[in-house]
Amino acid sequence: MRSRHLSRVIDASPDAVYRFAADPDNLPLWATGLASTDVTRNGDDLLVDSPMGAVTVRFVPRNDFGILDHDVILPSGTVVTNPIRVIAHPDGAEVIFTIRQFELSNAEFDRDTGMVEDDLDRLKSLLESRRTALPLVDRH
Repeated sequence: MRSRHLSRVIDASPDAVYRFAADPDNLPLWATGLASTDVTRNGDDLLVDSPMGAVTVRFVPRNDFGILDHDVILPSGTVVTNPIRVIAHPDGAEVIFTIRQFELSNAEFDRDTGMVEDDLDRLKSLLESRRTALPLVDRH
């Protein structure tokens, strides 16, 4: 199974990036490859309509380490674990998403990689535009 590590450097603090990305209500704003509509909560599970159909998402508990790992339970019952890290970077924060070629053809893997790239670009754009309009953090 192949893996790809995709990342974006975002001009915002790691804490601001983590807080925004960890908020389930923000998923449809930036992670449209996962959640195309509002998120419904069912305990710790998040129920979302995705391009793959109705899926269940389970994030690791909030933490001080910038870990946003989550399992996506597909309509088939297959569980896909997605590691994500938000780490400090000299220019703010870096978000690193590991995508794995789990039960995907090469074409499907490339398509999913493109969707994650788009999601990371959207996250970067949202956070940097919000930072300009309404500063999320004091960088000093």
